[in-house]
Amino acid sequence: MSEGKYYGLILAGGRGTRFWPRSRKRRAKQVLQVTGERTLIQATIDRLRPLIPPERIWILTNDFVREEIVRQLPEVPEAQIISEPAQRNTAPAIALAAHILESIDPDAVFGVFPSDAVIGMPERFVEAARRVFAEAEKGLIGVLGIQPRRADTAFGYIEFPEGTAADAGKIIPVLEFQEKPRPEVAEKYFAAGNYFWNAGMFFWKASTVLDAMRMYEPATADLIAQLPAFSDPGFMAKLEEVFPQCRNVSVDYAILEHAKNVVGIACEEFGWNDVGSWDAVYDLLPEDAEKNAGRSEILSLGSTGNYVDCGKKLVALVDVKDLIIVDTPDALLIADRKSAQKIGEVVKALEEKKREELL
Repeated sequence: MSEGKYYGLILAGGRGTRFWPRSRKRRAKQVLQVTGERTLIQATIDRLRPLIPPERIWILTNDFVREEIVRQLPEVPEAQIISEPAQRNTAPAIALAAHILESIDPDAVFGVFPSDAVIGMPERFVEAARRVFAEAEKGLIGVLGIQPRRADTAFGYIEFPEGTAADAGKIIPVLEFQEKPRPEVAEKYFAAGNYFWNAGMFFWKASTVLDAMRMYEPATADLIAQLPAFSDPGFMAKLEEVFPQCRNVSVDYAILEHAKNVVGIACEEFGWNDVGSWDAVYDLLPEDAEKNAGRSEILSLGSTGNYVDCGKKLVALVDVKDLIIVDTPDALLIADRKSAQKIGEVVKALEEKKREELL
């Protein structure tokens, strides 16, 4: 099969609450410039171009940010940037995309890609994706495992056979998908060497997804099957009716943890980072002599390990360390870098206080 049958689904419905106060409902993380001049979703399109042109990209997002995505990605057909009627996690979203693509191209093979990752070596990534796409054409489910750089509890893990080492050229069976582990379990996975991070990138035929949904998630499969073809004038109205009824469940839990036909690549390093927090951005940016980093001019006196994003103003740091400092016109965040994963709790607190202007 030619690569002309390859399509891409970009999942862009998240709010990026751990990137508050920069990330808001209408300016979520995926449409922000986090590490460079291109936004995260623009960079996602850029790295896929050698394999999947923009006209074969589909994006699922929400009403809050869709207009901004359309503005940022004029090369993607506007009709292919779809707002989900309700947030229902990745399994219903991927099933929806499979239904759409099968109605357009019965032989469609598609990859699922997050909209908010950074990949430092895109050529290596594309080569790995191309090899897994070839397996997906055979009716298999393909995944990319990322070689862990540390024992991390923020990621799910892919278990490959014992003795597996990072090898971008070898397709191997996947034994199991493991949930985000406790710290002691993460240490065990890291030491074992055959557990790789689950990057949320999956490759399959549209028909393979729909078959798996019918087998493992039949109620949602039945709802999605009620949708007409994408070209039908009544498609969006029917989507508004049935999609909110789908079970809120991840594709990992709904399909991947049950499927027996999963293979993948235990990838060698290609510079993947899920950019899940401000601390992750700190790791991606160049540091000054005192290990401070950021997107603002920093004057450091006895200060180390700080991340600063305060616009064009000079930020003077005096005898402070390991802080996250992010300033916007209406909010200022100051946090310990060790607490970067907890910043989403600020958003929850603001929701409880009904501070919509800050969300």
